[in-house]
Amino acid sequence: MEEFFFNNFGISPEILNYVILPLLIFFARVGDVTISTIRIIFVMNGNRIIAPILGFFEAFIWLLAIGQIFSNIDNIWSYVAYAGGFAVGTFVGITIEEKLAYGKVVLRLFAPDNVDNLIGFLEENDYRYSMLDATGRKGKVNVLFMVVKRNNLKSLLNSIDSFHPKAFYTIEGVKQVSDEVHAKSKVRKRRLRRLQTKRR
Repeated sequence: MEEFFFNNFGISPEILNYVILPLLIFFARVGDVTISTIRIIFVMNGNRIIAPILGFFEAFIWLLAIGQIFSNIDNIWSYVAYAGGFAVGTFVGITIEEKLAYGKVVLRLFAPDNVDNLIGFLEENDYRYSMLDATGRKGKVNVLFMVVKRNNLKSLLNSIDSFHPKAFYTIEGVKQVSDEVHAKSKVRKRRLRRLQTKRR
């Protein structure tokens, strides 16, 4: 490899081993950890198509990176690049995942005061909800449960804050929603009927 780079590009072995290879390892590690972080999100949401594809590229890039380390096992900068790429890849993966906002979450809202205006807002904007009457440390509390798409979560929280700035809420990820399961089963039944009709 050193002869190839020197003969074709005029790159000395020192620059190759202590600059170029560590950079390649760094960016390879950033790539595979970023893909890994995003893949985990798709796995948690039960996506059986995208997750395996991402897993293939994650493993392929990781093998390239680890292969370069074993080829230059005495080069300390390869280890630094590997660890640095892991850290940066984690940050990049989380950032991309937040931008994608893939999947749905359960929002639990606890509001001590009247929620009629908020209920009106939810109904106007086609948000599904369930409401319970509960008792907290300071008296009666209205508890609302909602399943929300993550890409709508931020705007919904801003609206809730405008109605109830002192409300307390929790957010939890959802792997599957029953409506989606029923919708997918209906699509499969339609496809099966079409196939059966064509065969006849």
